[in-house]
Amino acid sequence: MTITDVAKAAGVSRQTVSNTLNSPEVVREETRKHVLEVIERLGYRANQAAIQMRTGRSRLIAIGIEPDGDGISGSWADRFLHSLSETAAQEGYRILLYTAADDHSEIATYEDLLGAYKPDAFVLTATHHDDLRASWLLERGLPFVAFGRPWSDLPDARHPWVDVDGAAGTEAATRHLLAAGHRRIGFIGWPPGSGVGDDRREGWARTLRDQDRGQELGGLQRAVEDGIAAGESAARDLLAADPGVTALVCASDSLALGALQAREPARPVAVIGFDDTPAARAVGLSSVHQPLGEAAAACVELLARTLESPDAGPPSAHVLLAPTLTIRQSA
Repeated sequence: MTITDVAKAAGVSRQTVSNTLNSPEVVREETRKHVLEVIERLGYRANQAAIQMRTGRSRLIAIGIEPDGDGISGSWADRFLHSLSETAAQEGYRILLYTAADDHSEIATYEDLLGAYKPDAFVLTATHHDDLRASWLLERGLPFVAFGRPWSDLPDARHPWVDVDGAAGTEAATRHLLAAGHRRIGFIGWPPGSGVGDDRREGWARTLRDQDRGQELGGLQRAVEDGIAAGESAARDLLAADPGVTALVCASDSLALGALQAREPARPVAVIGFDDTPAARAVGLSSVHQPLGEAAAACVELLARTLESPDAGPPSAHVLLAPTLTIRQSA
């Protein structure tokens, strides 16, 4: 099956078929849909090697995968990657995965990938303060989008990003607990300095400050590294130190699952996690749900806009998505 066969079956020129596949923006919508239907019916597959030689584009989008950790909190990345792959495929792109331990090794991987596979663009995840990856890509004018906002001021930091409003998520969780009658609501999060962790802590703190401006929040929170064991230890310590605490908001489902194990039968404590992982659903843990499908689609849209119209320059647009709260028996 060749492009000529597709053109004959569709009743259009070879150039129209080529434009439909490689420059869809120059083809009328009605014609594009017709050609795509014929391509699907005939089972035509473009020769990607030939396309890359002709256009200089690989139609590959590179993204790093994070260490699995305890297999719980990291599961959001699996859902995001799945949605990203599906959405990218609809736009004619494929996802290229790699691993890296830190910013320096990731930048070294960028150099290797650009030499061997020439990805058209990158997607950054786990953005953080003083993110060297973003600075490196900006300096070289390489297209990328970040899933996660820039947490530090960078030179010319106006690059596209998509993020979920973590503070809005923990605010919704805290407001739900207040409405349920809880007044002493603790927070278990990560050590200060994590952009994502600080954002999630702020939603809880802001809500309690608005509710009771005289409430001292220092003793109501604990900061630990992510993990079930750490969450259990932090929850036991907080509950022992403050007998008035009747509910906990946690920065992750891993911490929240640990907090569930710290509860005593004689002292029921409501717990809400973050990420709405399969583990949370399995045990009935209330959790903040991130719209990862929407986030992936927004990332691809911003990248496609850059790649299909390079003369327009990189977009500085950003998308901040609202999470939703899923209430189960634990809260």
